[in-house]
Amino acid sequence: MCGIAGYLHADPARPVDPQTLVNMAAIQHHRGPDGFGYKTMNDRGIGFSHARLSIIDLNEDRGRQPFFSNDGNLMLTQNGELYDYKRIRADLTSRGARFKTKSDSELVLHLYERFGLEEMLKTCRGEYAFALYDREHDRLMLVRDRFGVKPLYWTEHNGTLVFGSELKVLFAHPEVPRQFSAQGVYHQLMQTIVPGTTAFEGVHQVKPGHVVIIERNNGKFEIKDERYWDMDFPLMGERDESQPEEFYIEAIREKLLEAVQLRLEADVPVACYLSGGIDSCATLGLAAASQQSPVKAFTIGFDDADYDESVIATEMAESVGADQDIMRLKADHLYDNFVETLWHTERTIYNTLGVAKLLMSRHVNQAGYKVVVTGEGSDELFAGYPAFRRDMFLHGLDTLPPEERKEWQALLDESNKLFQGAMLAENELHDPALDALVGFTPSCLQPWLAAAEHVPGLLHPELRKQTEGYQPGKAIAEALDGDMLKDRHPLDKAQYVWIKTMLEGQILTWGGDRVDMANSMEARPPFLDHHLAEAATKLPPTMRIKGRTEKYVLREAMKGILPKTLYEREKFAFMAPPAHTDPKKWDAMKALADEYLSDQAIDAAGVLDKDGVKAVFDLHEAQDTSASTKIQLDAVINHMIGIQVLHSHFVATDVPEMARTRAEELGWAA
Repeated sequence: MCGIAGYLHADPARPVDPQTLVNMAAIQHHRGPDGFGYKTMNDRGIGFSHARLSIIDLNEDRGRQPFFSNDGNLMLTQNGELYDYKRIRADLTSRGARFKTKSDSELVLHLYERFGLEEMLKTCRGEYAFALYDREHDRLMLVRDRFGVKPLYWTEHNGTLVFGSELKVLFAHPEVPRQFSAQGVYHQLMQTIVPGTTAFEGVHQVKPGHVVIIERNNGKFEIKDERYWDMDFPLMGERDESQPEEFYIEAIREKLLEAVQLRLEADVPVACYLSGGIDSCATLGLAAASQQSPVKAFTIGFDDADYDESVIATEMAESVGADQDIMRLKADHLYDNFVETLWHTERTIYNTLGVAKLLMSRHVNQAGYKVVVTGEGSDELFAGYPAFRRDMFLHGLDTLPPEERKEWQALLDESNKLFQGAMLAENELHDPALDALVGFTPSCLQPWLAAAEHVPGLLHPELRKQTEGYQPGKAIAEALDGDMLKDRHPLDKAQYVWIKTMLEGQILTWGGDRVDMANSMEARPPFLDHHLAEAATKLPPTMRIKGRTEKYVLREAMKGILPKTLYEREKFAFMAPPAHTDPKKWDAMKALADEYLSDQAIDAAGVLDKDGVKAVFDLHEAQDTSASTKIQLDAVINHMIGIQVLHSHFVATDVPEMARTRAEELGWAA
């Protein structure tokens, strides 16, 4: 719902510049166009700022952050939403809490005061990122929600720790360096990043379900990274699969309905994103059943029939009486907005779906909406992606009863057809570090580890030297918690790895918050409610994938809501058409490449290698290059352009000056 920012000096006597805080808020004005605020504790060398998107408690003065606690000991700035806040607020009020606002964010102050950090985090339910400073203990806490729906970055340089909702917010601080890291560029070019990292040297993300605690000791920072929640699947020996199917179906139905209803709570109208998948259709159906007035549903339609889901989406909208709005996009038009999209994603993107989502959020904003309910997270909880079925085929059959094993084995003959596509590697790949940690290399990582073979040749010689012998699979494996993978079912392992890599680093960033909030649009994913997620961990594997049917339990739970066509439909990954599938789109991509991947542009940036870039295009256009390889190379080309664009946006541009100018244009001043 907002953008947050702030910084803390290791020397508490060093003053904070209020205008810098205002500039940091101004450069993320798109996240919070409804107002701004800042507060400092100059005797403690700390200050916060906030750009506000008004959704709950629309009173401009009363809801303005940052907030102080009643006794002045705590200072808070928060982005996102806390659900079930009315019940919690009433409980706290009965215990003597005195609220100054109607904002859900204020709950954090009262929960922390009464119960401490650990119990407060257990109570927080929703999508949020916040900074909380405790004056008494001289402690700054940076907290991110359990799945990483809301972003939060931080860096420390020369005795100043800076944080914010976006990278550009950190870079708006004049002391923060803006330079790529060699390993960061490596992972941007291969798509999958190491959890907790970014493309930039010394800049970190607060990991999902974590709190970064910063304390000062004799003019130096002591920084601890603590986990407060994780997707904890049961150990193999602890699984109870004795319950009948209806037990699991009813549990998921109950938890999902509750999650949807909580996310309809707002002081502004709430709409739904609607594709042709059962995830967004389920949320729309439950939203429509939960309120009397028709729900507004927004759908993206592509001009490529192989990727367009609008027909099925329309069938769903009509079945529940929703007011549907279809925005139709031409494939070649997407590259017109590619550069703008990367200003917001702050990382490279492999598919122009991110561009389509940015255009959709703009369309929704112009229609007068600030909040949408979305379907993200369903595939992660209920094993909806082809990669999960492949891992089940290859590694999980021996865990099934004999009669079910025969049914699965019969499907192996169809596996080649089933596994083709952008989300699966053309040939099976084994990474030693991931094999050792997980027991196999998850299929979701294989296409990007395969793409990594192109990366060394694409890097500037200096960066290539710095990454000589670098093992990206090992770096990813070292960032995962082996205790969460040990003695779990193969399907649990595959889902866990996806959640820690693809969900947080891709779907919830350049496919979610960053392109939604680019147009002041808050997206709420009920499937990522942690109460629902915890129920999903207890599902037997065959309640998630049953023979040919992925997301079996969700289909059965939503059977009364979904049209028959959709109930019976196999999973289709929602993405924009790859560039090479459409001559006009390919020409549009080439035009962008001519600008950003010219010899002159590559030399100026000093990040890529001209010969390596040319080799990728030559391979893409070779007659004997397979369709699967072309899809992979489409992604690599998008990443190459993306690296150059990121350099232009954040390294070559004077970001602090841009932030100062933006604050002046808005009339925001300290």
